[in-house]
Amino acid sequence: MADASGNNWDEEYDVIVVGSGAGGMTAALSAQSLGLSAIVLEKSDQYGGTSAVSGGGIWIPCNEQMKAHGGHDSFEEAHVYLTTLIGDSVAPERIEAYLRKAPEMVRFLQERHGVEFRCVPKYPDYYPDKPGGKDGYRSLEPVPFDASRLGDEFFNQREAFKGTQLMGRIGMDQIQAHVLFTRAKGWLWLTLRMMLRYALDLGWRRKTHRDRRQVLGQSLVAQLRYAMIQRNVPLRLSTGLDSLIESDGRVQGVLAAQAGGRKLRIGARRGVVLACGGFESNQQMREQYLPQPTQVQWTAAPPINHGDGIRAGKALGAKLDFMSRTWGSPTVHVPGAAQQTTLFIERSLPGCVMVNRQGKRFVNEAASYPDVVDAMYAEHARSGGAVPCWIVFDANFRYKYPMGPLLPGQIAPDSKLPKEWQDRVYYRAETLDALAAKIGVDAAGLRDTVRLMGAYAKTGVDLDFGKGKLSIERYYSDPKVEPNSCLGPIEKPPFYALRLDAGEIGTKGGLLTDERARVLREDGGVIAGLYAIGNCSSAVMGPTYAGAGSTLGPAMTFGYVAAGDMAKAAAAQSIQIPS
Repeated sequence: MADASGNNWDEEYDVIVVGSGAGGMTAALSAQSLGLSAIVLEKSDQYGGTSAVSGGGIWIPCNEQMKAHGGHDSFEEAHVYLTTLIGDSVAPERIEAYLRKAPEMVRFLQERHGVEFRCVPKYPDYYPDKPGGKDGYRSLEPVPFDASRLGDEFFNQREAFKGTQLMGRIGMDQIQAHVLFTRAKGWLWLTLRMMLRYALDLGWRRKTHRDRRQVLGQSLVAQLRYAMIQRNVPLRLSTGLDSLIESDGRVQGVLAAQAGGRKLRIGARRGVVLACGGFESNQQMREQYLPQPTQVQWTAAPPINHGDGIRAGKALGAKLDFMSRTWGSPTVHVPGAAQQTTLFIERSLPGCVMVNRQGKRFVNEAASYPDVVDAMYAEHARSGGAVPCWIVFDANFRYKYPMGPLLPGQIAPDSKLPKEWQDRVYYRAETLDALAAKIGVDAAGLRDTVRLMGAYAKTGVDLDFGKGKLSIERYYSDPKVEPNSCLGPIEKPPFYALRLDAGEIGTKGGLLTDERARVLREDGGVIAGLYAIGNCSSAVMGPTYAGAGSTLGPAMTFGYVAAGDMAKAAAAQSIQIPS
């Protein structure tokens, strides 16, 4: 087939979406619902991308569920909050577009496609002390989804990381995770109920070890995929982006590469939406753009994102922004794992401390994960000993709490851990000096740091970094520990340490876009027919991380915005002017 410009296409649609994460699927669903034909291309043999292994949360100020849960918000408060955090590093029109369109996107998905979320009332913003910050309500999580509704298509979905599941198999949503990790009232009974539900689902377990009750990113992706099936939106797996096809000053389609080497020319009458992730799995791009040192092996994301969309857009003259930034999080290496384990919440628990090679503390362990990685690099520039760094804890912590790949000792004692993990994943010694020798840390510095942490635990006041002062820091702490639920002594042998690398859940730099998700050129002009969302676009959050869901919320919102922009243009072109 050929279009008006003479391009010969193997296939043609109104909209081509590259990438099957939550943002990409939202864009395709929105386009189809607005009367445009759409297709989703996914280079992997599984759909869902990084979204499938994420927490699935979306950060949506002024969402419609807040009032029912006793919360309140306003555009003005959310705008002050974001602009305080972001400054002038992002165009104000983009920030305003996100705040106005995000609640609309959530309502659209629920009303038109049955994709449902629920408010997490107690989950604070990451900077609740800043003007406009909130102690809860802005983060939404997807409701549980029964995987059997997808039929065999469920088995094409990227599987969740074991670290996000109870016992590595049983789905737990954000509210359940909060109860379990903080050992809140009823946590043991909740654990037993969850295990029993999973064990008794015998018919499903004959098919797979994967939990039928899908939550977090698994539920989000499953709900969107189910909606695509209901809407007859095609998904093409094992079909990646080779290059963009531009003619007459406009992106007209893509050259797609399929498994086995076949190339397809697919036309896009209205536009191409790049939703194919960042570049965390591309060592060359990491070395070119990110702070040093940096390694592909440190990422907590699936090994699927190589910057394809960013490079394709750059080849057409697109401007890049925030390329040195990541959605950072300290990570732990586990032998045989495809990606490293992220420490999202354990750092808030009482009785642990992060130290550099000198044995000195350099960061508030309970700070947001991107801030912790930024602190690692800043300290490394100062002392040369924080990338990697170490997190140290004692036998009491080990028994009661999880730490990265280690479940609490009362559930999984050292004797049950793989033997090859000792002195590779976790390090253990009967004295602090012996532990310091094992991990290459100054013993005197470590002893002094542990002594100070013990003193702070008694008074409840961290004189160095204020750990436990903010509601977000206490969210995943132990409420039974007083006077500060984030602070505890490190005193009972044996002592433990894990190596922390400067990892991430994704990169946040990419193609600069405007408030309509259109990709911009170096000179500020628009690349006609090209849109970018998610981690292949420069983050609307700029250098910050406003709250849980600050990656997926904007990705989905601007996918919705991009579809609306293309539909509006199509409607305008269809209007016939009388002669």
